Amino acid sequence: MKDLREIYRTVMGDHFPEEMIIRLGPDRLVFRKRTWRLKDPETGRIQHRGLRYGENPGQEAALYEWVGGNLTLGNAQYVDPGNGMVSAISEEEMLQAGKHPGKINLTDVDRALQILRYLDRGPAAVIMKHNNPSGAAYGKTLAQAYHRAYMADRIAAFGGALVVNRPVDLETAEGIGDHYLEVVAAPDYEEGVLALLARRKNLRVLKLPRMDRLLEFAHLRFLEFTSLMDGGIIVQQSAVNTIRSTEDLRPAEAVYEGKTIRCIREPTPREVEDLIFGWAVEQGVTSNSVLYAKDGVTVGIGTGEQDRVGVAEIAVFKAYTKYKDRICFERLGIPYKTLEAEVAQGKRDPSLKEEIDHEAQREHGGLLGAVMVSDAFFPFRDGVDVAIKEGITAIAHPGGSERDYESILACNEASPPVAMVFTGQRAFRH
Repeated sequence: MKDLREIYRTVMGDHFPEEMIIRLGPDRLVFRKRTWRLKDPETGRIQHRGLRYGENPGQEAALYEWVGGNLTLGNAQYVDPGNGMVSAISEEEMLQAGKHPGKINLTDVDRALQILRYLDRGPAAVIMKHNNPSGAAYGKTLAQAYHRAYMADRIAAFGGALVVNRPVDLETAEGIGDHYLEVVAAPDYEEGVLALLARRKNLRVLKLPRMDRLLEFAHLRFLEFTSLMDGGIIVQQSAVNTIRSTEDLRPAEAVYEGKTIRCIREPTPREVEDLIFGWAVEQGVTSNSVLYAKDGVTVGIGTGEQDRVGVAEIAVFKAYTKYKDRICFERLGIPYKTLEAEVAQGKRDPSLKEEIDHEAQREHGGLLGAVMVSDAFFPFRDGVDVAIKEGITAIAHPGGSERDYESILACNEASPPVAMVFTGQRAFRH
């Protein structure tokens, strides 16, 4: 086992060049490889290295920052060279290198930033795990935002990457210190915070350059590359979220057999806030996806499934599971799975588990009064029916299905009726 553990600690060398140039017609884009001169926390030796490794040990990887050139592709506005964030992290901004960052650590941080650039209504926290959010939340304070995001899925947050949109204060740092995270990234850190975070020597603590200008990136595009196994490449413009206010949402209506079917209830201001929040979080979720949100925090996130009704059901299952775990942890200080095992072994009173189970059923896993957000339209009403059964009160999705009228009717037939709006844009992310 020692050898197996060793491969995860080893920082690989790589054979990638110091400079990479991409030509797109007349445009010449120049990229510089990023490396850092850092002390290994276990050996004390100074290493000059780039990424620890790629997605797995044994995969060489390199990080490149766009430093020169010009991109003119269509009428879109692109991020300019020299405005890097994750790709521009310097040795000084890597406040604590921990185990030295790998590809997934930095792509997690980047994906969180792609969500946070749209969360501009207060202190917000996103915890990423394998390039998907385990939890995202607003809070009256940063500490509250972090706590809510963490408790949204305490299990999946284990070993995750936390990214926040405010300087980390002592209260937030105390909360972080109670949990195991791989990465913490923020625009800055208040006095005394780094000493608290240093108690976890393997934690990577990053101060992100230009994060104070994160909102400026909300309307800017960048190029996305997907490599094929035959060596080919697919290139596309990145997506831009256009749903930022009530005015950006469209009333749900569809034509069926010559008649216009309209949703009979409009969302309340609180529901609109949650729908816009949920749509922002969707920008960083792997598709096919559905998520539920309530009062500025995610309740259940279903990711990367092949069918929409299935992912709606998975998000419900996760909401119930995480609700029970949160209640169990708050009351008994142990995970729900531990309670289950100890009840089965006769070490705990079964009534403890029964009480939590009954509460989860009564509150529908926290879904009562929540909203549903889907990154694509519903091809059938079955996905909508799943959510309505659990007590959600409003739905947002792109619209455009031939059967949109069925989903609208499902909302109108609910008691009380459920609000539905269209975003007019899809939010697929693969």
